[in-house]
Amino acid sequence: MNSRERVETVLNHQQPDRVPLDLGASATTGMHASSVYLLRQALKLDPPGTPVKVIEPYQMLGEIQMDLIEALGVDVLGLLSPRNLFGFGNENWKAWTLFDGTPVLVPEAFNTVPEADGSILMYPEGDRSVPPSGKMPNGGFYFDTLIRQPPIEESRLDPEDNLQEFGPISDADLAYFMAEAKRLFDQTDKAVLANFGGTGFGDIALVPVPWIKHPRGIRDVAEWYMSTAMRRDYIYRVFERQCEIGLANLEKIYKVVGNRATAVFVTGTDFGTQESSFISPKSYRDLFMPFHKTVNDWIHRNTSWKCFIHSCGSVVSLIPYFLEAGFDILNPVQTSAAGMDPQTLKDRFGDRLTFWGGGVDTQKTLPFGTPQEIQAQVAERMRIFGKDGGFVWNSIHNIQASTPQENLVAMYQAVAQYRTL
Repeated sequence: MNSRERVETVLNHQQPDRVPLDLGASATTGMHASSVYLLRQALKLDPPGTPVKVIEPYQMLGEIQMDLIEALGVDVLGLLSPRNLFGFGNENWKAWTLFDGTPVLVPEAFNTVPEADGSILMYPEGDRSVPPSGKMPNGGFYFDTLIRQPPIEESRLDPEDNLQEFGPISDADLAYFMAEAKRLFDQTDKAVLANFGGTGFGDIALVPVPWIKHPRGIRDVAEWYMSTAMRRDYIYRVFERQCEIGLANLEKIYKVVGNRATAVFVTGTDFGTQESSFISPKSYRDLFMPFHKTVNDWIHRNTSWKCFIHSCGSVVSLIPYFLEAGFDILNPVQTSAAGMDPQTLKDRFGDRLTFWGGGVDTQKTLPFGTPQEIQAQVAERMRIFGKDGGFVWNSIHNIQASTPQENLVAMYQAVAQYRTL
C-alpha cells in the first residue's frame, strides 16, 4: 500500500499492511521545535546548528520537512492554514534562538524584543501598536494567552461580538487551499488532513482570539466557561451563526479542494480533564452536539472526508455522543486520563471510531521514561489499537520540549519495529 491507501484502509476499519503514522499534520499532532531539532540531529539530517522553522509560534511547533517524513515513514500531510494563531503568515524567515539554545527560524512578524523581566510578548498580526495577546515567560517554551477581556456589561452583550473572527472565506484563502490541496495530492502519495478552521465551537484556545487586535464579546477563558451555563442562550446563538458561516465556507472550500482531503479537522474543543469530563453528557448533547452533527452530516453527505475531533482528557463518557454526532476520528486519545484504558476503548468503540493518537504518553513515559519503557508502550499500543484497522499512530498530543533525544529515537525505532502487525 502507499500512504494514502494505508490511511484510507484504517479509516474504513480494515487491516492495512502496516499501521499508518502521523507527525505534524495538525496543530495537535506535531512536535516542539526543540525536539524536532534533536530528532533531525540524531538522524543526521542536518549539520549541527542548522535551525528549524517555527511554523506555529503559539505552541512553538517545528516544521516537519519531507526528508524527516520520509525517514520516519510518515503517512499524513497537513493542509494547514495560511496564517498561524497570532494572525501572521510564515514568511520572511529570520534567525532566533529558543531559551534552551536551540537555533530556529521565525517569521518576520514574530516579536523578538524581550521585556525587562526577560519575557517575550507576541502581538496580533505582529502589530506592536496594540496590546499583546501572548507571552512567553523568561526561560519558557510556549506562549501563554493574554486575556484582553473588555468589561462585560450584561445589558450590552451582543452575540455578534463573539462572531468577529468568523466570516465568509476570502478569495485569497480559497486560492491557497486549492493550490495547496492540489500540490499535496498530486505530488505525493500521502493522505491529507485538512485544517480549514471555523467549526471549532467553543474551542478554548481560540476564544481569546490571539490573532485579533481588538477583541469584543466574552473572551476571558473562565468567563466563557461560566457563560456556557450562565449565558446558555447567548452561547447557543453564537454557535448557530458560526455554524451557518462555517457551512457556507465549507461549501466554497469543497468546490476548490474536492476529495483531495482524506479527513478534516472539525473541532479541537477540549471536553476532558485528567480525572473526568468537565461537561456532562446532557450539556454536550444540548449545547455542542447539534452543531457538531450539522457540520458532520454536511461533510458526510457532500464529501468523502472523514470527520476528526480533538478532545483531551477523560472523554470516555462522551464518546458515544461523539459517534452520534458523526465523528469518525478521535484525537489525541489521552490514555493517561481516567477511564481511557486502551483495551477498553478499542473493545467498546474500535469498530466505529478511528483512534488517531494514543501511541505513547507524552506526560510521563516519553519525557521521563527509559527507552525500554517507551518501546514497550509503543508495542502495546500498536498491538491493542492496531488490530483490525482504526488506528493512526501518533503520540498523545504534541511531542513536548525537553524530551530526551534518546527517547525520541527509541520511540520512532519502536514505531518502525512494531507497526507491521
